[in-house]
Amino acid sequence: MNNLLLKGLLGSVGVGVIAYLSLCVALIWGQNRLILKPSFAISTNPNQLGMSYEDVWLPVTTSQGKIEKVHGWWINPNPHPKKVLLYLHGVGGNVSYNLSTVQTYYDQGYSVLIIDYRGYGLSKGQFPQESEIYRDAQVAWDYLTQELQIEPQNIFIYGHSLGGAVAIDLGVHQPDAAGVIVENTFTSMMDMIDHSGFIYQLFPSKLLLHQRFDSLGKLSSLKVPLLLIHGTSDRTVPYTMSETLFKAATVPKKLVLVAGADHVSISAIASEIYIKALQEFEKLVNQNKKELAL
Repeated sequence: MNNLLLKGLLGSVGVGVIAYLSLCVALIWGQNRLILKPSFAISTNPNQLGMSYEDVWLPVTTSQGKIEKVHGWWINPNPHPKKVLLYLHGVGGNVSYNLSTVQTYYDQGYSVLIIDYRGYGLSKGQFPQESEIYRDAQVAWDYLTQELQIEPQNIFIYGHSLGGAVAIDLGVHQPDAAGVIVENTFTSMMDMIDHSGFIYQLFPSKLLLHQRFDSLGKLSSLKVPLLLIHGTSDRTVPYTMSETLFKAATVPKKLVLVAGADHVSISAIASEIYIKALQEFEKLVNQNKKELAL
């Protein structure tokens, strides 16, 4: 009888171990699908908000030699743009979900290139990985600087939420950019897992995680001015993460915390604060350019 109970117990433990290991494997292979939430349907376009635009299709060659396409909107009110924003959105939706913030920059005289990573919106390609998202941002940068021949020092790199991690990564690799603007972004994906709650803490996340988006670890290599904007009522990414990034940055920098703003509403509910922060950052960038020219 005791032997039967022991065998049953060992069998249950074995099943549990197999199930746990299976979940670990699933987290390794499927974690990009847990993190990224793309949408294919385009819900609106810049024309509907009074912004003229053109579609752009940027070819990307995969490691297997396949040609995929990054889709974007080039929203350009200026024949000779002097202020350009490369807009990198967050984990969810697509370019059409971000036009309210785009319009804020457009109204301040910016020409804007906003792209969808492969797997989002109209972009052509497989479900994305971290490295591919960085590659897509680089392709967009190359389009601005090589095909449109825009000077790097006239390009601001903007990222919202996860897009902030992409913007910081691109900023590290493009030290001649005007500056990096990140809104409601996080320190790293590992920190977000720690913040997200109990369920992911059941697994050895530090061992399993390969989609790291580690902005905090890259800040020591950032050489361009940095603006961080964060809503204090953001329940997705705590504003303390922007405070941590601000403290870690060694470049000319500015942190703006907007009381009562959530993860997506800053430019809508606090437009005056937002625009003032942007204008002050532009002054900081111009001052940095003058100092570098000495």
